[in-house]
Amino acid sequence: MGPPSASPVVPPPQGTLLEKEHESLGGHMVDFHGWRMPLYYQSTGILAEHRAVRSGAGIFDVSHMGIITINGETAADLLSRRLPLNAKTQRTNACKYTCFLDTDGDIIDDAVLTRLDSRETPGDYLLVVNASMALRIQELLQQHRPKGTQIERWNGRLGIVAVQGPKSREIVEKVLGAEVKPLKFYTSAFFDAKTGAQVPYEKGFSPMAFENRFISRTGYTGELGYELFLPAELITQKWKELIEAGAVPCGLGARDTLRMEKGYLLSGVDFTGHKSPLECGLDRFLSWEHEFVGRAALEKQKKAGGYAVFTGLKVTERGAVPRTGTPILAKGSPITLATSGGLSPTLGHGIALGFLPPEWRTPGQKLEMEIRGKTVPAEVVGLPFV
Repeated sequence: MGPPSASPVVPPPQGTLLEKEHESLGGHMVDFHGWRMPLYYQSTGILAEHRAVRSGAGIFDVSHMGIITINGETAADLLSRRLPLNAKTQRTNACKYTCFLDTDGDIIDDAVLTRLDSRETPGDYLLVVNASMALRIQELLQQHRPKGTQIERWNGRLGIVAVQGPKSREIVEKVLGAEVKPLKFYTSAFFDAKTGAQVPYEKGFSPMAFENRFISRTGYTGELGYELFLPAELITQKWKELIEAGAVPCGLGARDTLRMEKGYLLSGVDFTGHKSPLECGLDRFLSWEHEFVGRAALEKQKKAGGYAVFTGLKVTERGAVPRTGTPILAKGSPITLATSGGLSPTLGHGIALGFLPPEWRTPGQKLEMEIRGKTVPAEVVGLPFV
């Protein structure tokens, strides 16, 4: 019998470009998928940060997200093969929500893909993926990379700050001088740092010499919001200026309550490699006119039907707050577990997300949840909650 195997060495979490700013603001720091991130700030707290986004503006450091560029004459071919969207027909400056699938049609990770160039044959893309899956996605792309395509990750040289809320536009325009009002939902643009006007993309994504600012309008809160892609030498200054202009620093806690109220999926929580886009209610993001990894499995699942689908539930009993893993019951019998749950600050009662079979997911359906050993009534509701 040989010696016991050594425990794997787990590297300490790394900090984003704004780590010192979070600490100076009293951020309660936690390890989030290998990154030191603020859960909330001592001077505000999750509820206050949540409400700031719904009524004014909040600012999030999302530099932990994987920032990857895919460039070259075969870039569109690679992305179209690996994603259930046709990158070849994607418009310039369009941001597309999508997901990477395995051959079984299950989601490896969800992502946002942006086309940067305006050439007749597209070749320059920006991909933002979840922090927990960034390395795997980068390796996956490298494994399937055809000749003529370059893949590069920019974390550490480039960071992302998200300003979210009804007042986000005026704050971003005041601080960056960029005329972002024309930006439509799920689009992006480069803005001249001096004039604030939109400028065309120049081939060669180079954040180290980022004279022109890149801004997208997507968001994970359901509110008006913008993502500012800023080089390392500029991000701290702009973070401070955005806060001075009225954006409230927000942590992971508020991000979670905000996205739950909108019924948005969270990678690694709501799906962990065993759910398909059909089960996650993402049918509208699938482009069936081209071949992609996992397509055959999805077609088979769609034809068979009968699968559980991502659904919302509300619990209005006072003090009853569901959590991840809370049992969901029908007539006293367990049917599944909640994948996400918590108190909705906006609604003032508990909400939950989970995958319910067809017979139990009609809005208005009465179910139960087992919370702290007590069975409480729950009701299926359409998404979003807010």
